[in-house]
Amino acid sequence: MARGSSASDREARERLRRYQARQTVHETQTRRRVRDNIGAIIALVAVATVATIGQIVYFTAGPGAPEPAPSASPSPSPEAEGAQPPSTEVSEFRTWTGALTLNDSLELGLELDGMAAPQAVASFVQLAEDGFFDGTSCHRLTTDGIFVLQCGDPTGTGTGGPDYRFGPIENAPADDVYEEGVLAMARQGGNGSSMGSQFFIVYEESSIPSDAAGGYTVFGRITSGLDELVDQVVSAGVEGGATDGRPAAPALVTSVVVE
Repeated sequence: MARGSSASDREARERLRRYQARQTVHETQTRRRVRDNIGAIIALVAVATVATIGQIVYFTAGPGAPEPAPSASPSPSPEAEGAQPPSTEVSEFRTWTGALTLNDSLELGLELDGMAAPQAVASFVQLAEDGFFDGTSCHRLTTDGIFVLQCGDPTGTGTGGPDYRFGPIENAPADDVYEEGVLAMARQGGNGSSMGSQFFIVYEESSIPSDAAGGYTVFGRITSGLDELVDQVVSAGVEGGATDGRPAAPALVTSVVVE
């Protein structure tokens, strides 16, 4: 889709400067939290490690009970460690609009914030334009404690992604409250540089505690179609009557378009 920007070079540089300043503040706050809460962080890392292992076991080795927090890909492979995500310039530091279509007919309007989360938006836009999401399934639904539908894994198992990972965390809510309609990046517990293609849709306001790495990158929101998503996918629940697992109803990504 169109990538042209009407902003002048000067405006683009100013947007980038403001973004970098915000990232500096965020990183300073994160370092302060780590320094002031080192004991708690050690405990959280241990919990996050168990949660990550549980998530991988759940999706690859049969029944399990993963912790109720959005988590995504496994540790990057050696190949992924050498690959680079798209440049933040792909985001154009602007607002993008578009649509995510599920099951051929359920259209969700999208709005992506390239100013607040340029790295996540750059990745999402590039993957969408490459057709990466087409034909993938939303593989995880949670219906108790937190209320999210997780998508974007080409393997449909909760362990896959592109050949790169990225970080740091961008635009995470300071109060750990993720509003209804939010689009956020899934990641490993305790690892702010483990984001790839997996993202989650918050279909009902949820409090998701930060861990040692911080919160979860909010890169956009659903602008339309959320009620239909709840009616057609969420209301059917999780396979087997669980509260965290594969959606019982189909949730296949037909296409993602952005402009």
